[in-house]
Amino acid sequence: MKHFTLPKDGGLIEKDLPKGILHSFENINAEIFIDAQQASEQIADIIVKSIKAHQAANTGRNFKLAFSSGSSLLSLFSILVDKYEQGEVSFKDVDIFAMDEYYPIANKEQSRNYKLRINLLDKVDVKEENLHLPDGTISEDKVSAYCQDFEKEARGIDLFITGIGQQGQLGFNDAGVMDNSRTRTVLLSYKSRKTQARYFNGDFKHTPKSAITMGISTIMSAKRVIMMAWGEDKYYAVKDVVEGDINPSLPATYLQKHDNVTMFTDETSSELLTRVTAPWMVGPCEWSQKFVRKAVVWLCQRVNKPILKLTQRDYLENSLGELLEIYGQFDKINIDVFNDLQHTITGWPGGKPKADDTNRPVKSSPFPKRVIIFSPHPDDDVISMGGTFIRLVEQGHDVHVAYQVSGDLAVHDDVVMQHMDAAYQLGFGDRIDEVRALIDSKKPGMAEPKELLAIKAAIRRSEARGAVRSFGLNDKTNAHFLNLPFYESGGVAKLPRTQVDVDIIKKFIEEIKPDQIYMAGDLADPHGTHRVCTEAALEAIEAIRSEGASWIDNTTVWLYRGAWMEWELGRVDMAVPLSPGELIKKRHAIFRHLSQKDIVPFPGEDPREFWQRAEERTQGTAQLYNDLGMAEYQAIEVFLRLY
Repeated sequence: MKHFTLPKDGGLIEKDLPKGILHSFENINAEIFIDAQQASEQIADIIVKSIKAHQAANTGRNFKLAFSSGSSLLSLFSILVDKYEQGEVSFKDVDIFAMDEYYPIANKEQSRNYKLRINLLDKVDVKEENLHLPDGTISEDKVSAYCQDFEKEARGIDLFITGIGQQGQLGFNDAGVMDNSRTRTVLLSYKSRKTQARYFNGDFKHTPKSAITMGISTIMSAKRVIMMAWGEDKYYAVKDVVEGDINPSLPATYLQKHDNVTMFTDETSSELLTRVTAPWMVGPCEWSQKFVRKAVVWLCQRVNKPILKLTQRDYLENSLGELLEIYGQFDKINIDVFNDLQHTITGWPGGKPKADDTNRPVKSSPFPKRVIIFSPHPDDDVISMGGTFIRLVEQGHDVHVAYQVSGDLAVHDDVVMQHMDAAYQLGFGDRIDEVRALIDSKKPGMAEPKELLAIKAAIRRSEARGAVRSFGLNDKTNAHFLNLPFYESGGVAKLPRTQVDVDIIKKFIEEIKPDQIYMAGDLADPHGTHRVCTEAALEAIEAIRSEGASWIDNTTVWLYRGAWMEWELGRVDMAVPLSPGELIKKRHAIFRHLSQKDIVPFPGEDPREFWQRAEERTQGTAQLYNDLGMAEYQAIEVFLRLY
C-alpha cells in the first residue's frame, strides 16, 4: 500500500554533516523520517535489538518494555507482530508495561489499552504474568496502594516508547504536572476529556473523568526513552519539546533532563524545527528554485519587509550569505522570487481560455476541463477549497465532486432527532420513538447501531447536495458518494484500507477521465480519514498509469489542505484569490452542512466553527501575499501540485 509523503525540493545537505551540528538547535535530538511507517520500522528495530542484547547479557531478569496508549503506536505494533511471526523476536522474557488507563472502566472495550491488547499482546508470545497494565477496575479504597505497588514495578524500565499530545502531554500527565510525580490517579482536565470523547462516540457525558497514569518521575527512571509524534497537529508540540525551554505547561519538556531520549518524527510533525524551517542556519543547502523562495519568504517575515525591499545586509545578518554566493546580487534574487511567487496567482484554476499560459500555473487548454474534487468527508470540499470549487463551476468546467466516506459518525444524536421530528411534522411518518430507542441502546466505546448510522449518513448526503446546489452544480449528476468500506466500522477506529477501497476510486476516475484532480493533502493523523482517502486515490491513479492509460499522463493532481493549516508559501504552486462576494458564497455553502454547525462531536482544541476556521485561514494567506508586496486580496486558497 502506498504511503503518501509530500514532495521535497531542495533543503539541508545532511550527508557528512556532524550530528552535533545537525542537532545544534535541539535540546532533545530529533530523528526525522519520511512518514510514520518508516519511523516505526526504525523503532521496531531498536526494540528487537534491545531485547536481544538484554537476553544475551544474561542479567537474570526480564527486559522491561513500556508503551503509551493512543493511535501513534499502531504502525509500530503491526511491525512488531510481523517480526514476531517471522521469528526475529520473542516476548516470552519481556515484561510489558502500559502507561495509563481510564479509571474506573466498565468493560474491556472501553479500556485505554484495548488497542494494545488486540494489536500486539494477543498476537505475540508474551506471558500474561509478565503484563503490567494499570487496572481500571480496582476498588477505590485500594487504588492508592495499587498505584504504589505499580510504581515499584515500573521503576527502571529498559525502554519506554511514548507518544506526546498536542500540548506536550505524556499519557495523562497534563499541563502543570510536577517532575517528581509518580504512578497515581488523576482527574482528567476538560481538554483531555474533550480529546478522549472521540473514543466514546463523542459523548462527553460518558467520557471517564479520571485515570491511572505513570508520572514524569516514573518515565525519567527509564534507561532509554523514545518519544514519537506524527502529523501536522503535533508540529507545535514537537517544536516546543525539542527546541523550547523546560516548561511545566508542556510536560514532555521535562525529558530534556533525561540523558538518553530521542524524538522520532515524520516530515509533517517536524515542519517547525529550525533545521526544517531555516536549514541555512544549520548547514549547507541544496538551493532549488522553490527552496530559494522558501528562504526569501522566511527572511521577509523575519525582518518584516516585502520582498523587493530586502537588502544585502538582511541576507548577510540572517545566515543567507550562502545564497548570495551562489546566486549573486541580492536585488536579482528579490526580483526573481517576486516574479516566481506572483506567477502562482491565478483567477482561473481551470486555465484561462485562449490566453498566454507561459507564466500561468494552469494550461489554457483543454477548455473546458473535466475536474474531480475528492472530498474525504462530505464538507471538506467547500471548507478547504470552496472558493476554487465555485470558480471552476462558474467558469464552465465539468466538475465532479466525490465524497469518499459517509461522515456519519460526525452527526450528533440531537441532530438526528431533529430530522426525525421534521419528518413527523411533515406527515412522513412517526419514527421518533424507534430512533430514540436506537440512540439509547448505544454503549460508550462500542460501535453505533447500523440503522442509526444509515440515518446519519443520509443527513450528510443531503447537506452535501444542498451545498453544491447553492452555487450551481448539478447535485444529481455531478455529486458522487463513494462510501469507501474502510470507514464503515461504526466507531472511531476504522477498518484497514483494502484493494476494494482503491478499486472503487479507480473505477470512478476511469469513468470521468479528468484533466484535473483535487485531493486532500493534510496529514494531521497518520491513521486518519484524510490520509487513508488520499493514499487510496494515489494508489488508484498509479494503477491506472501502470495499465497504460495514456490520458492519465495529462492529468494534473492538486493538493489542498484543511480548515486548520495551510501550505507554506515556499511550496505553493497555485494561489486562487477570492473576492468578498466569493467568500460569502463559500460561507453559505459551508452553512448548508447544518449537522456540522455549532454542534461538532470532535472539535479538538479549536472552538471556532468550520466556516470561521476556513475564512481566517484564507484571509491569513491573502495577508501573507500582501505583506510580501503582492496585490491585496480578500482571501486566497492555495494548492500544491503533486504531478
